[in-house]
Amino acid sequence: MDIRIKATDYKLTSEIAEYLDQRLKAVEKFIDESMAVARCEVEVGRAAGHPERGNIWRAEVNLIHGGTPLRAEAEAETVNAAIDEVKDELLRQLRYEKRFHIRLVRRGGALLKRLMRFGEEEE
Repeated sequence: MDIRIKATDYKLTSEIAEYLDQRLKAVEKFIDESMAVARCEVEVGRAAGHPERGNIWRAEVNLIHGGTPLRAEAEAETVNAAIDEVKDELLRQLRYEKRFHIRLVRRGGALLKRLMRFGEEEE
């Protein structure tokens, strides 16, 4: 998986880059090995907006793989918390997509079985 990291209004430290790599390894497990051309674009930085919000961090991930492109975004008090939230949201979307495809295969198999039974009754 090709990971591209962009820091906005923030100098990315090696500790944060390592932390981000560790969290994205969980995402790699859900992506098929046949999808070696998957691209993950990550943006980490300070959230723009009203000054009364304080020190808010933002993390955004765009995952482009064989299926539909996935996007997750999170804001939190610390950069690590924002990364954790965006990872959890991305994993939730990947689990849903995987279950959706399994559900389609099962429905197709059930339909085929019903059609085969229908054909047997006529004979």
